[in-house]
Amino acid sequence: MRNILPFRVRRETLPDFETLVRPHLDHLYRLAYRFCGHRQDAEDLVQDLLVKLYPRHAEIDKIEKLRPWLVTILYRMFIDGTRRKARSRLELIDDETKFYACIASSDERPEQSLAREQRVAQIQVAFEQLSDDHRTLLVLHDIEGYRLAELEKMLAVPLGTLKSRIHRARARMRMLLDKVLEPSIDSHARSSTDLKGDGTLLNPSSFIKGERR
Repeated sequence: MRNILPFRVRRETLPDFETLVRPHLDHLYRLAYRFCGHRQDAEDLVQDLLVKLYPRHAEIDKIEKLRPWLVTILYRMFIDGTRRKARSRLELIDDETKFYACIASSDERPEQSLAREQRVAQIQVAFEQLSDDHRTLLVLHDIEGYRLAELEKMLAVPLGTLKSRIHRARARMRMLLDKVLEPSIDSHARSSTDLKGDGTLLNPSSFIKGERR
């Protein structure tokens, strides 16, 4: 995320503004990438955010909890349609991801490794079919770990409404997972090849974690 501000803006950028926002750029970009599913879209979204906020650098300097505030603006810009290109595959499986229970054994057989890779691809397909609102809520809450109390303030959404929306998002994700995963599970069961290496098959519902308060 080097020099993400356009040159015409960088020429006049106050050092204080860059000092304030730079520690949060990696986090903002990671969120933007998960929202958009495309690197260029994510860079455009974060760039648009910075250009929009630069005239407000004096106000930003006074914000006590800057990161949640920046995430709120980023979320609203995405939901309002700042994206300019179609989504592509999301890279959701990383060390921080708690949303998926994709466990790879160091001694797994080649067919197990292939099955796991196929499963990850299927999960990504299901995730991309969620609405923008459902996807961003699950990214913020289930993947990034923002608590309901934090999201209530960040998104200015009542706690009860927020819980309902997250519940609906998870229910939709479960339904999509059932659609994309069950055929392959049936096929695997018929071939007597397990996916976890312990004789059991992964349950699609296990990919949805419990509520984080």
